[in-house]
Amino acid sequence: MNREALMGWFMKLYPELRTRLRGRLRSQDLADEALNETWLRLAKGGELGAIKDAKAYLSRMAMNIAIDRKRAGARLASAVDIDALLALPDTEPGPEQTAAARLELRALEKAVAGLSARRRAILIAARLEGRSCGDIARAMSLSKRTVEMELRHALDHCADHLASLERIDFVNPGAARLDKRMVASIDDGR
Repeated sequence: MNREALMGWFMKLYPELRTRLRGRLRSQDLADEALNETWLRLAKGGELGAIKDAKAYLSRMAMNIAIDRKRAGARLASAVDIDALLALPDTEPGPEQTAAARLELRALEKAVAGLSARRRAILIAARLEGRSCGDIARAMSLSKRTVEMELRHALDHCADHLASLERIDFVNPGAARLDKRMVASIDDGR
């Protein structure tokens, strides 16, 4: 059977194929898509081979296409899944939280800058580099107790500095508002 004859059979059997596919697939849309794809494959050309029963051949071809489309659709996210993903809360900080964090970081930098050189070195070694007090003591030729005291003083100094800024409402990550001039100065790098 040649391609033109097979396409003629397809047009003649189209209503029957559509009804059959719709019943088997329980979806008019999927049946229509499968038949459209069947038409495109028939029109594409290429070698057909020996076809004894055009109706059986076209039915099987359309059903195979429909099954392939159904499987492909099952791998895609449904509208309900997409809505659920879109409803997930955003864990990234907003602009206000970012600005407050920048202000707090600048305040902490000022507090650290106000420490003596030894306390600053101990604080940086302990908190940023993660070194133990014993390790710092050996490296700086100090007693472990002295390093612990200096670290405690440095931490207290930073905490007091940040607390004093919160009292005057300069740095408060939980605040509901920020002064627009402060946010602009942060964005400008001032």
